[in-house]
Amino acid sequence: MKRLILLALPIALAACAKPTPDAAPPAGTEPPAATTPVAATPAAPTGAAALGAYHWRLQDAKDAQGKRIDALFARADHPLTLDFAEGRLGVSNTCNRMGGGYTLEGDKLTVSPMVATQMACADSKLMALDGEAGKRLEGSSTLAVQGGDEAHLTLTNAAGDVLTFAGEATAETRYGGPGEQAFLEVAAETKPCSHPLIPNKQCLQVREIRYDDKGVKSSEGEWQNFYEDIEGYTHEAGIRNVLRVKRFKRNPVPADASVTAYVLDMVVESENVKK
Repeated sequence: MKRLILLALPIALAACAKPTPDAAPPAGTEPPAATTPVAATPAAPTGAAALGAYHWRLQDAKDAQGKRIDALFARADHPLTLDFAEGRLGVSNTCNRMGGGYTLEGDKLTVSPMVATQMACADSKLMALDGEAGKRLEGSSTLAVQGGDEAHLTLTNAAGDVLTFAGEATAETRYGGPGEQAFLEVAAETKPCSHPLIPNKQCLQVREIRYDDKGVKSSEGEWQNFYEDIEGYTHEAGIRNVLRVKRFKRNPVPADASVTAYVLDMVVESENVKK
């Protein structure tokens, strides 16, 4: 029985480039081996360019009188998070995912009225978070942003609210490029696999799936041991998943990892196959 479908395949495929014949292998089919570093980590972006280079997690929020805006901290363990990409602002860790267009002129950030999914949340504080976030983010704000190891973003809106965010580098920033998108099917159960560094390792069973432009499955690879972790993905025994991931080339390559890093983009499909 399918437990969860987050996005229809035609939509999920829209942002996915067609795979090329010489694309990277679908999974970590060989245990990682030591590799000599060949280049330095890319320099972190600074200034306005840093906006899209980080996930911005809310650290502090005060109104014009300096009082903490408690309504914006309904999820202490999952802070309100902003992502800027291609003229769009995405807001996550609210009750519903929210988003809207934005423009930046000098230090003036203008956010258009945002739209959101229509999911109901049992927690009343979480339900109210959508409106509280939208009220303080929409419209014009003065922006101050700094990239680097201690990236931070400060927004001051017309009402005098001051929102302070800490930056966590995106995968594109950390790996120095856009990555390659792929679809991986992860079997419900892991299997024992031999690893030179990890005794009694259990490997995910993974195969790559390819779809045509209409979202119809066109091919699927062989099931293989997957030695890598998929950043952002936690496997639950008995649950089969189809994941959209981004593959990045590590440079330099850590001694205990493969040349390819995998980062979860989204869960396309999830099925409970427990008996």
